[in-house]
Amino acid sequence: MQLIKLFFKTLGNGIKFINTYFKTFVLLLIMIWIFSSDQSSNSHFANLERIDLKGEIFDSSPVLEKIINAKNDNQIKGVLFVIDSPGGAFAPSMELALAIKDLRAKKPVVVYASGTMASGSYLAGVGADKILANPASFIGSIGVIMQGADISELANKLGIKEQTIQAGEFKSAGTFARAWSDKEKQYLQDLIDQSYDLFINFVAKERKLDKTQKNTWANARVFLAQKAKELRLIDNLSNYESAKKELEKLSKVKNPTWKEEDKIDKFLNRLENKTSSLITQGISEIVYKINVGFLNTK
Repeated sequence: MQLIKLFFKTLGNGIKFINTYFKTFVLLLIMIWIFSSDQSSNSHFANLERIDLKGEIFDSSPVLEKIINAKNDNQIKGVLFVIDSPGGAFAPSMELALAIKDLRAKKPVVVYASGTMASGSYLAGVGADKILANPASFIGSIGVIMQGADISELANKLGIKEQTIQAGEFKSAGTFARAWSDKEKQYLQDLIDQSYDLFINFVAKERKLDKTQKNTWANARVFLAQKAKELRLIDNLSNYESAKKELEKLSKVKNPTWKEEDKIDKFLNRLENKTSSLITQGISEIVYKINVGFLNTK
């Protein structure tokens, strides 16, 4: 009963947030529309662009679209790809990596690791002309993982029984309703090994690294920027302004003009992040209450 109340409280907070800021949101949209002429004129003459990759990578579509647009925009002469992400799903990370490689074939790309460039986010940016990093940034974590829970014991306590109809021996491999068989574990391990090989082959080719030394740079360890430089995972330590100047130099533009982020998109992103934060906080509180409940009933 307490969990149900907590759920509706969290839902209510989300609705309250939307109601509170809806009028503000509409007003800001009107003001942005009225005063956006200056931004439009600046963006019209922009020749350099910053693209950000932040947070976990699950859906690459928004960032991917920006990369493709920058590639096809003949007025944009170079892109600064700013990364602060712990990584995420393998497929969308590879999608970004291939897009950055295609972009680099047409114009200079400099990656700036502002906080974390690890796992999938390292893969995403590894094809750039140069990788620069904040000295305090975390780099690497080149590896692949698959995780799953076995909730069969909990299901038994709750009186829940699994029912499965499937075609194909491995269709339910990776299920959380029961323990995985040895054959399923081997199948999943082979899948992870193939993914890992694809990952390290891509990194080795783009960074010109020796695959036979992969245990020193690709054993899923995270490195501080200086060590990452020694391992040639990045090119140099930097700050944001120096990274911008590096791209300006590579792009050979006489009058660097940076494309500004659309003000409406910026506002919407902040609104989305705030809403996501509230929902995440609520879910975390529910999970904590469930865990405490289980601990108390043992």
